[in-house]
Amino acid sequence: MAEGKIEEIGKIRLDLTHYPGEDLYCDGDVEDELLKITRDYAEVEYQRIIEERRSWPVLYHLSGLRENIVEWLPIGRNDKVLEIGAGCGAITGALSRKAGEVTCIDLSGKRSRINAYRHMEAGNVTIHVGNFQDVEPDLPCDYDYICLIGVFEYAQAYIESGKPYESFLNIIKKHLKPEGHIAIAIENKFGLKYWAGCREDHLGTYFSGLENYPDGGVVRTFTRDGLLGIAKQCGFGQAQMYYPYPDYKFMTCLFSDERLPKVGELSSNLQNFDRDRLLLFDEKKVFDTIIQEGQFPLFSNSYMLLLGPRLDVQYVKYSNDRKAEFRIKTVQRADAQEKTGKIIEKHPLSKEAWKHIEHTAEVYRKLTERYMGGGLAVNRCCLERTGADNSPLLRLEYVEGRRLEELLDDCLERNDIDGFQRLFGEYLERISYGKEVKISNYDLIFANLIIPEDAEDKNNKWNVIDYEWSFEKDIDIKEIAFRAVYCYLLENEKRNKLNLDLVMKKLDVTQADAEQYRRQEMAFQQYVTGKYLSMGQIREAIGNPVYTVEDFLRGQEKADDRDRIQIYEDTGSGFQEEQSFFLDDTAEEQVYVTSEGMTELSVVIAGGRSALRIDPCSDFCMVYLKELKWNGTGLSVKGRQVQVNGFKAGENTYVFPTRDPNITVSLSGLPGGERNLLQVVMAVTRLPEETAKHMQKRGLF
Repeated sequence: MAEGKIEEIGKIRLDLTHYPGEDLYCDGDVEDELLKITRDYAEVEYQRIIEERRSWPVLYHLSGLRENIVEWLPIGRNDKVLEIGAGCGAITGALSRKAGEVTCIDLSGKRSRINAYRHMEAGNVTIHVGNFQDVEPDLPCDYDYICLIGVFEYAQAYIESGKPYESFLNIIKKHLKPEGHIAIAIENKFGLKYWAGCREDHLGTYFSGLENYPDGGVVRTFTRDGLLGIAKQCGFGQAQMYYPYPDYKFMTCLFSDERLPKVGELSSNLQNFDRDRLLLFDEKKVFDTIIQEGQFPLFSNSYMLLLGPRLDVQYVKYSNDRKAEFRIKTVQRADAQEKTGKIIEKHPLSKEAWKHIEHTAEVYRKLTERYMGGGLAVNRCCLERTGADNSPLLRLEYVEGRRLEELLDDCLERNDIDGFQRLFGEYLERISYGKEVKISNYDLIFANLIIPEDAEDKNNKWNVIDYEWSFEKDIDIKEIAFRAVYCYLLENEKRNKLNLDLVMKKLDVTQADAEQYRRQEMAFQQYVTGKYLSMGQIREAIGNPVYTVEDFLRGQEKADDRDRIQIYEDTGSGFQEEQSFFLDDTAEEQVYVTSEGMTELSVVIAGGRSALRIDPCSDFCMVYLKELKWNGTGLSVKGRQVQVNGFKAGENTYVFPTRDPNITVSLSGLPGGERNLLQVVMAVTRLPEETAKHMQKRGLF
């Protein structure tokens, strides 16, 4: 083994034996920014910095969600791990917390120092700086896990071979224990997002992978069969394919061939943090079709190929976008001792979340007492202690059947409203049982109820499979049921065909009740997630746009016209295009000024008009209406004088889920003459269609 310079940063060892002395690749100033952040700030501050900087590289390199792709691996404290292409250390921390020893390799000296400063308290990490081919001969051959996360696609850039991917894998294989594992996370060249209009992740061009990289370059991604074919050529007889969603970078769910996604599960598809994208179709709807046709493995956006002995993990869901005290993961495992052959586990992802797991076990007993003799069965659980730190682990039985939301969807699909009402009525009856026991499950949504195969048998109990949000207090059944309907509608726009009046009438919920329940739901979400932004909000803050086909069909000029304000005048025959005009800051008798995001209008309107219509733009938007005056008299949207075709989202703020937003002013009863003055002060913000409609659903009630 060659000997060379060793540098220490905290407890991290940087081995510079094979470092050429300069970085052969660099992302520029952003790496200096990352070095300063990791050197000067604690890891607990990264989320705040991510939100403040609104930068894709800062998010990509520092987000804690990056660790999810390896956190689920059953790496033990006696295991040795090799991480190839460690970069700025996005997953190094997770590996160091799990393993006994971690060896990292990266070509960049600056990135390796970022990694070292970020994890300087990890005394079990050594970082080799240099080209893999130079470092590789010095490595031992007894690693339990070798991780290539976003690395395998670059093999031909640093492996001199006619078959670089096979050669790379064969070289790595030499350093693996006989029962060890190689984990490869990589994009799928046939990922649905590329068909839908996302640019290829590495090249930034459209459809490059689908066209098999016609312009060449060093990057190659593969289909499922392509990856498995390479593994087979290298002599791997055991291989498991996992499917990270939405992708391996910010994975929230991990599926497998034993637990593929179900219709309706894949709804977080706008992930263009790094650049703009097209939106050629609704990926959620197409994913649903793909799932129904049994083709999901072909179109998954990313893969996690695990080479080595088979693991029992079938599914993982991460809930670590919450406050620290509620961060958990849910795991489905194969278990030969269970009659279903499967078992569910819930693990805390932070020390603060221990109480949440323990609380769930406590409320299980109380919920079981409440529903004893009724129509609900609470999913059996058992609290265990594991590891040297005695960490809590909750084991739950795997329940077979269909989710209530699936049965309700079937009714809507058949236009069987009576059937929907019967199921909903039975739901109300079953959840109302045992109200005298002081325990309430706030999360009795339709997705959390499993119905036995013989749903018509009234003696069959419905299984409650999730009850982590249970509280030792009385919560009105109307509020719980309202929330269930609310969540049901929010998750799938196909459900909008449901007649809400029927549901509201059955619940005996007034508009005032609904408004209060909605505020309580927002407060609950804040309670769970804390003060930080969601990934969707961060994506919007970074600001890379999503362009629809309509944007391009209209042409750029027409797209720009969508920002123009148009005013219609009703002279007695309704609003017509011929009696409308666009505001122009150069036109006579108009004052049109935009300053610091606010638009101020002063427009002279001739007499004889019965109504006006103000179109703030021609797109989905949000409008803050600060001031609206007619001849100096202020007008209020609260009365009938002013109407909007959007909904209220805050004080003087309205969201318009339509490309034809309008504010209509009735002039009936208002003083007027031959010349009248309309004055408006407002801020107009265009919204992506998905955002506006999402907000619309939150305002349905």
